[in-house]
Amino acid sequence: MVSFQIRWVVESANARIKKFKYLDRVLPTNQVPFIGDYIRIVCAISNKYLPPLSKATNEDEDINLATQMKQKSREENNLQRGTVQWKPIQDSDIPFPQLTDEQLRSLTCGVYQLNLSPSYIQEYMEGDSQICFHKDAPDLLRIRIQSRHVSSKRYFVWIKYSESDVNSWYCTCRAGARVVGVCAHVTAIIWYLSSARNAGTTSYGVKD
Repeated sequence: MVSFQIRWVVESANARIKKFKYLDRVLPTNQVPFIGDYIRIVCAISNKYLPPLSKATNEDEDINLATQMKQKSREENNLQRGTVQWKPIQDSDIPFPQLTDEQLRSLTCGVYQLNLSPSYIQEYMEGDSQICFHKDAPDLLRIRIQSRHVSSKRYFVWIKYSESDVNSWYCTCRAGARVVGVCAHVTAIIWYLSSARNAGTTSYGVKD
């Protein structure tokens, strides 16, 4: 079976380790040389006696996704543009493709970012945000989106799409240049334009 890590599995593994009382607190510096050994012992016990955190439901799908991730890991993200002319546009005027849940999960390589999308979009709706299109390439969008964690910070997201799919993306956040999966900002915009905006609601999640 081909396995791959997505963030919620990693966080769940960390939470499992911290269930051991010794590792659920800040340790004194004189214990630093031994922490690695303690963690290996705890992980060995967990692997032996506790159930797996994630099980494959479809082995063929996992293999295909792992192959896709491996191929994308060799690509470079060159979508970010220099000085060009952008024109503001209302999201209702964007002919963005409607994506299925399966297509969204394929882009994000999991569901962690998708689960965050409602709260990110709530920031977009209420914050200092704007969506524009490229004057010479209407299928290329640039979105200014509010940071969820720092009120004074903004990120720029670029998304290039076709009639039926999203072709490429870029974000100025720390994880935004990845080509294997997408950051939470890109995910939120794609989720909103491809699906959520058609639901006819103005409230999507809890603003941080």
